[in-house]
Amino acid sequence: MCSLRHWLCLLLSSTLLLGVAQAATAPPPAAQAMMDALNRATAAVVGVRVTAMEDARSAETLGLRRAGSGVLISQDGLILTIGYLMLEAEQIEVVTQDNRTLPARAVAYDLATGFGLLRPLLPLRNVAVATLGSSRDLQPGEPLMAVTGPQPDDDGDVSMTRLVSRRAFSGSWEYHIESALFTSPPVLASGGNHSGAPLFNQRGELIGIGSLFVSDATNENRRLPGNMFVPVDLLRPILAELQRSGFSAKSRRPWLGITSNDQGGRIQILRVSKESPAELAGLSAGDVVLAVDDAKVATLEAFYKKLWDHAAPDAEIRLTVLQGAEIKTIVLRAQDRMQTLKKPPGI
Repeated sequence: MCSLRHWLCLLLSSTLLLGVAQAATAPPPAAQAMMDALNRATAAVVGVRVTAMEDARSAETLGLRRAGSGVLISQDGLILTIGYLMLEAEQIEVVTQDNRTLPARAVAYDLATGFGLLRPLLPLRNVAVATLGSSRDLQPGEPLMAVTGPQPDDDGDVSMTRLVSRRAFSGSWEYHIESALFTSPPVLASGGNHSGAPLFNQRGELIGIGSLFVSDATNENRRLPGNMFVPVDLLRPILAELQRSGFSAKSRRPWLGITSNDQGGRIQILRVSKESPAELAGLSAGDVVLAVDDAKVATLEAFYKKLWDHAAPDAEIRLTVLQGAEIKTIVLRAQDRMQTLKKPPGI
């Protein structure tokens, strides 16, 4: 693990990525340029601390107090992070690398991509602006750098990792993106906290935002711990809309309020959110979803896309469900997830 305050560790790790021997007192120009770029990238990272509202529904799974990272992406103080940190926040703070803690406000939460945007209420000092890159040309095995921001009792960490795969990802919480970045070894932040950690390429360009730890980064049914990052390529088309509206149009879609997994061609419900459309319709953990509107679904991706085929967030959805030994047809009225969340001041 590399402390953000001990640049030598980062410099040595960066140089080793190029396979440069350290016999000479000064690195070659190419290595020096990369080290400078990675240092500038690291200087753009901040810590994020959130206290959610006491009655926040998201506290059931995320807790009331959350900590993660963010990265400055514009001169006016706009910080990019992972959105679930900010869900139903009552208080948001930004922690800088010079040990300042600044109050911040939420700018946007995008359900479709998972990104969150926030802005400090006081000017940032000595924080660099990250350069937005692209993950389109990344190749498996390519060395990358993930950085976790400081906290009041932690300087943050720098982790050298590699791209393992790039593929579609379906989350158990009614979430799907067509392209996600999977890296290994995993980010080893203090306390296991990798939420919102920015991912940089060797040019120091921002290419992803950390979402979660995964036990199999390869998706080949073998244990290879790693992380899933949301690529910043998804941010570019919606950035202006997020700043204007607080979310993208694709975030307004039907939501049932279930946590599920898919195994062996079956969609099994693992948990049902309180007061959600699913709970009100009588769904419960252990139920198996067989079809949506009479169309069979065998994967989370197919399940979600069939749900989201409905243009109206409050659409009527017909599910064919196996409950115990009985197959039932359950009709429910979906909800707009954005309307069920308590909004932080600012959005």
